[in-house]
Amino acid sequence: MKRIRTAFVLGAGIGKRLRPLTEKVPKPLLKIGGRLIITYAMDHLIDAGIERFIINTHHCPAEYQKAFPDWEYREKPILFRHEPILLETGGGLKNVEDLIEGDDAIFVYNGDILTDIDLKPLRKEWERSAPEACLALRSSGHLLNVELDDSGAVVDMRGLLGRSGSKKCQFTGIYIVGKRFLRRLAKDRIESVVPAMVRAIKAVPGSVRGVVLDGGYWHDIGSVAEYERVNRELG
Repeated sequence: MKRIRTAFVLGAGIGKRLRPLTEKVPKPLLKIGGRLIITYAMDHLIDAGIERFIINTHHCPAEYQKAFPDWEYREKPILFRHEPILLETGGGLKNVEDLIEGDDAIFVYNGDILTDIDLKPLRKEWERSAPEACLALRSSGHLLNVELDDSGAVVDMRGLLGRSGSKKCQFTGIYIVGKRFLRRLAKDRIESVVPAMVRAIKAVPGSVRGVVLDGGYWHDIGSVAEYERVNRELG
């Protein structure tokens, strides 16, 4: 199997929960510990072997050009794809499909999380089982809505299928997807990635798999209070 060289970092959200901090800047371009939040994700991905980035934009897109004027980070090229209408995670992923035609699979990474979890087991599971999607999960968290069975297959998400697994997990916002999954997404559809994953689970059991990665830290910068707390810790 070819190595995964591209990462799609989600940068288009409007950051509603972090207002007023995000009124004039996209959430991933806020600073924590003196650094742009998105650069933590990009460093993490470079350490995992990523060679180029795709970032989608919507709110204050010019700020990304200011942050990365040479369209690169640590000598890794960045491709930007603007969304005049916010397409959410699934629509945003489909919207960059033409930019990843040469890749068998890509990492997808929410641009507003901070984590140092080891991504090697995720890649290893992808290579072993060749699913449509492979999710990085945590066994604890504030939203345990991913149902995982004993074999590592995801059997439900958000209770959309009414199925129970042997373990409830938190979705970290980091995952690997391949071309088969991209074909389940519709062009220009405003949709979260989760319903598309649920369609895959229903159609082909075992097509979405999960890997529980409980080591290290994981922060979802989902509120002003959380942003300020993490900034104090890393500042």
